[in-house]
Parts: sequence; structure tokens; C-alpha cells
Amino acid sequence: MQKHVELSKEEMQRYSRHIIMPEVGLEGQKKLKAARVLCIGTGGLGSPVSMYLAAAGVGTLGLVDFDIVDVTNLQRQIVHGQSDIGQRKVESAKQTLQEINPHIHIKTFDTRLTSENAFELFRDFDIVVDGTDNFATRYLVNDACVLMGKPNVYGSIFRFDGMATVFDSSRGPCYRCLYPEPPPPGMVPSCAEGGVLGILPGIIGVIQATETVKLIVGGGDLLIGRLLKFDAMRMTFKEYKLRKDKDCPVCGEDPTIRELIDYEQFCGLSRGETHGAEEESDIQEITPTELKELLDGANPPLVVDVREPDEYEIVNIGAKLIPLSVIKSRMKELPRDRDIVVHCHHGGRSAQAIAILKEAGFTKLKNLAGGIDLYALEVDSTLPRY
Repeated sequence: MQKHVELSKEEMQRYSRHIIMPEVGLEGQKKLKAARVLCIGTGGLGSPVSMYLAAAGVGTLGLVDFDIVDVTNLQRQIVHGQSDIGQRKVESAKQTLQEINPHIHIKTFDTRLTSENAFELFRDFDIVVDGTDNFATRYLVNDACVLMGKPNVYGSIFRFDGMATVFDSSRGPCYRCLYPEPPPPGMVPSCAEGGVLGILPGIIGVIQATETVKLIVGGGDLLIGRLLKFDAMRMTFKEYKLRKDKDCPVCGEDPTIRELIDYEQFCGLSRGETHGAEEESDIQEITPTELKELLDGANPPLVVDVREPDEYEIVNIGAKLIPLSVIKSRMKELPRDRDIVVHCHHGGRSAQAIAILKEAGFTKLKNLAGGIDLYALEVDSTLPRY
């Protein structure tokens, strides 16, 4: 925490509803002003986290993101608006947060979080809030926080479900105590593939912001050692006890991880890849442009779409729909003597489908690199993206 700070007359009035609460009080509000919180991501979770922390008077907010605002973000990423489309996310978020509270300082880092810059980015902050959506970055955030002794306020969302907890290895378990190893690449679909209820990150993000404020002012029972799971469809919360793993490779009694590792390879991703596609050397790929040329030719391949029916309704290129979940039972519908191009949204599920078909003896298979999303970007801009 920073050293002694004072509140101006304007700040005293702004935060008066905090100050009159004995659990916060004037000293608590000063702690908030002195605090330095780093938000990893300014998307679904990062939006409500940063907005409420800004409103609460956290003196220095750091924002880490390397993306730009896209129209598909606006269904849930409420820190951005229609006029921000195409703008860098950290700049869009900064404008919104400064409008919410001009008394705070906002530091932006328009960069991807990596093992090379994590220590440098985390160094000047007291608390790190994880608003990421991929395993490589979650493990990176966790390990950097453990090695630097910083609390990690964690949240995750998918479809109608969300989770939140506080990882603080000095007082409880870390992320690796819960998940020592990531799932196989492509096994867990991203929000872009599986969807997410737009309201859900607001609920989980507000929980993260609440825990962050509690960490700063030192009040209440924190979610350390407790995982809170929310089911929006049933409108229920369930709490699970988390235990510190004495054999944890990063926070256990005899840790084997003493420096940050190559997280992209650890999670089965090649550097720069963000959608979890399997890196199989024996799976041939075809680019969207190459596929378009073949489709316009004399002997077009059979194109198979392994997404779900709801996704197919949003956008399709006339391919035969066989979802990955039923590919084994329906592979008899596919010819073995014809070239087949398999695609999904980004390329992960189609790689899994090809692995299944190859095991069954199919040989004339190619994976559409980047999936239908890249096809829409490079070949047919009239196709809707999601």
C-alpha cells in the first residue's frame, strides 16, 4: 500500500456513504485511495470490476489488455459503448472510468500479459484481479502472484455459470491447488464458441470487486479457501471449500516452479494462438481463401460443420452440420473416398473431429484454419460474426 494519504473536500462528499459506515470509515476510504489494483482484462469481467473499483475510490487502477473493441463485446462488456468500436480497449475503458471518477489515477498497459512482462507489470500493484478468459493467462497470473506474494482475485464465466474466489498463497490455496494441470487443448470451449449470458459477468465481476474492496479495507470474511459458484438458470449460489495442496508445484511445501514458464506450450497452445486449437502435426490445414477456390472449382470438397445447431443458425456456409458431440455416431454419413474439409468457429473443435475421423480410418481430411470466423474476415465480409 502507498503511504499516508488525505481526502479532499470533494472526495469526502463523494465517498460519504462509505465513510459513515463503521466497517469502512475515513481510514478505510483512505486505504482505498492509497490502494493500487491491477485488472487483467477489460472485457466481460474487467468491465464491472474496474467500474465499481473506480466508483469506490481505489486510487490507482491498472488496466492490461491488448484487444480492440468489437461489436460482439457490447452484449456484456459494459465499460465500452457503440462509439468505442475499433478503439483500443484500455483507452476506451480509461475514458469511461475517468468519467465515473476523475479523482483516481488510471494506468493503461496496451499489451498481452506474458511471462516476460508479468513481474514488471505486477510489481507496483498490491492486488491483481484476474478477468481473463483463457487457461494460459490464468496460470500465468496465478504463478506470478504466488511468486510475488500478491492476492489474486479470481473469476470465470461460461454460458450461465460463474465462479469466484480469492487466491492468496500466504493464507490459503492458489489456482494450481485447484487445477494443477490445464484440460486438454480444445476440450473446454471458449465463450466465443459456447456463449455467455451477458448479465453473468456483471454478477461475478461485482463479487470480485467486493472481495477486492474487502482486501483493501480489511473487513469481512474473504473468499480465501472458498469457491463460490453461481448458476444463473437456477439462481443459486453454492460454496465449495478449497484446501491448500502441500504438493502444489508453485505454493506447496517443496515447489518445483520458481520462475514463470512458457504458458502457451504448457496449455497446449502455440505462441500467439488464442482459441485452443490442437497442435497436431498430422492434421492438414486449409486457409479460407484456398477453400473458396476449391468450392468454386469443378470438384469441390465436402464441407462439414461441427458446431452446434444454434451457432449454425447464426452463420453458415452451407456445410453439412454434424456437431462434434455426435460425430462418432454419424460418421457413417460421410464418404471415405471424397475430400472433406471440417470447420468450427475457430478451429479447435474441428481439429478434435478430424482426430476422431482419422482414428476411424478417414484419410482425405483438412481443417479450416481459423474456422468460419476467419472465413468471414478473409473471404465473405457479408457473413455475420459472433
